[in-house]
Amino acid sequence: MNMRPRGFTLIELLIVIGIIGIIAAAVLVAVDPAKRFAQSRDARRSAEVYSILNAVLNYAADHVGALPSAIDGDSSTAQILGTAASGCNVGCSPAGTTTVACADLHGDLVDTYIAKMPIDPRGTNGSVTYDSLRTGYYINRTANGRITIGSCNPELVSDISAQR
Repeated sequence: MNMRPRGFTLIELLIVIGIIGIIAAAVLVAVDPAKRFAQSRDARRSAEVYSILNAVLNYAADHVGALPSAIDGDSSTAQILGTAASGCNVGCSPAGTTTVACADLHGDLVDTYIAKMPIDPRGTNGSVTYDSLRTGYYINRTANGRITIGSCNPELVSDISAQR
């Protein structure tokens, strides 16, 4: 009987290692965890924008169409949701508007129409830190009376807003 030693040749091992390397690289590119986290934060921002908008609309429905007093009627200006003491009128505004003030909707909306005011999931926008004083969301009343709520800090899309 002729007994040949069993085993892999060097070429076979190199080919298998190369294939495993190519598959590993493809998986890392496909998964891209940083992009997935950014998509998750943008999805949360979108949900929070709709939550704020629904709270404002429910307030208006309960108050015979009247909006919270903190929302101004000037369509050329937007307001950052937060408290005036925080200097929250820094950071963002929708296209065609300027940010001039803060809108403190906490007293009008929280507990009755929304559990708590949402805060941007990232927590910061450059030097601005979002907290209960600065939420990272803006509100604007358009010329035709529509309410627009938006995020100040979208990551993967250019605009996260809702209007009704």
